[in-house]
Amino acid sequence: MTRRDALLFLFVGLLILLTGFFQSWNTALVILNMGLISAILALGVNLQWGLAGLFNVGIMGFVALGGLAAVITSMPANGEEWSQGGFRVLAGLLLGAGTILAAIMTFQRLPKGGTRTLSMLAILIGGFFLFRYVFDGGVEAIEAVNPASTGYLGGLGLPVLLAWPVGGLLAAGAAWVIGKTALGLRSDYLAIATLGIAEIIISVMKNEEWLSRGVKNVVGLPRPIGVPREVDLQSSATFVENAAKFGLDPATASTLYVKLGYAVFFTIVLLVLLWLSQMALNSPWGRMMRAIRDNEVAAEAMGKDVTKRHLQIFILGSAICGIAGAMMTTLDGQLTPTSYQPLRYTFLIWVMVIVGGSGNNFGSVLGGFLIWILWVQVEPIGLAFMTLITAGMSDGYWLKDHLIESAAHMRLLTMGVVLLLVLRFSPRGLIPER
Repeated sequence: MTRRDALLFLFVGLLILLTGFFQSWNTALVILNMGLISAILALGVNLQWGLAGLFNVGIMGFVALGGLAAVITSMPANGEEWSQGGFRVLAGLLLGAGTILAAIMTFQRLPKGGTRTLSMLAILIGGFFLFRYVFDGGVEAIEAVNPASTGYLGGLGLPVLLAWPVGGLLAAGAAWVIGKTALGLRSDYLAIATLGIAEIIISVMKNEEWLSRGVKNVVGLPRPIGVPREVDLQSSATFVENAAKFGLDPATASTLYVKLGYAVFFTIVLLVLLWLSQMALNSPWGRMMRAIRDNEVAAEAMGKDVTKRHLQIFILGSAICGIAGAMMTTLDGQLTPTSYQPLRYTFLIWVMVIVGGSGNNFGSVLGGFLIWILWVQVEPIGLAFMTLITAGMSDGYWLKDHLIESAAHMRLLTMGVVLLLVLRFSPRGLIPER
């Protein structure tokens, strides 16, 4: 890292400190925590694009799978739902998998001809109706049990920290399936395929209430060890006494303490992933990936299995996004499938990678922090600016109302302007690839 790079990181840190001094430390810590998660997401995308040239615009789907993993891993199981229809749902899923496996085996073992075609159709159609009969009955039974508060199977009741690597594994598994079918496509078709698959994942999470409660949301996720709930801190006489020494009321002090606890965990994860990414970047494997990115034909002529290597790095990058998704859901304390939007979880992450510096891990981390700070701060700053320049106008005047209402669009305008400026004056990013 050069002196210029260090100054850029120092500037980002200064922006967070200024937020604490001029707004509130609570806001500064919110920006810090989400900046850490955004930096991890940018690392995952940079691994795919910066190192291998894979144009993945389905980031949102892998983030959502990480959030789902947090629910499945850490939430307690709902016993009544399991007794009413849980095992029937599992039987239905096994029937569906068995139907697909039987069709594949039939295709492989029977000779080409009408017999094979008819046999496969009989297996697929019969298996489908049997699957729907068993599965739908179990789903209806589960969702009918106390739908106001549960109505889903719940999870395994394990520590929530285990959900983070599980989120990575779940996203990696989905990436393997997607990669097997889509990585043979050219970059533009790959982008369309990954976007479509991400939308399918979100649609499933919104509609399969037995799995994730759908649009009803799962709330009350447990917290990591060492991150207590604010109410418990406020009821501790020792904590209240220590907060008073710093001139803080118990409510503010407990909020800051919890957010600092999350920041420690997130920082550790970011540093570990950054170290691993740097090791991969500077290894022979990393040099091979960059060679494939720069010239696939030449690399393939040298005996490199391009499709296999693309699948490897697609899985690794998606796993990192899954880990970040699980961390984000843990921070929020709830899973909200409707909150996963392409603008926030795909477009913004790409802006972070491009602005920070594609192909440079430190650049991606910088872009993650910088763009997130702008995303959070631009709208209130824009509103204050519009209020200032319209202070002399009378209330109800059409221009004043229009300018103040336009402040809500400052985020999108700023992201576009920043992206254009960086592409014009520093097309390789703030910290370019060395």
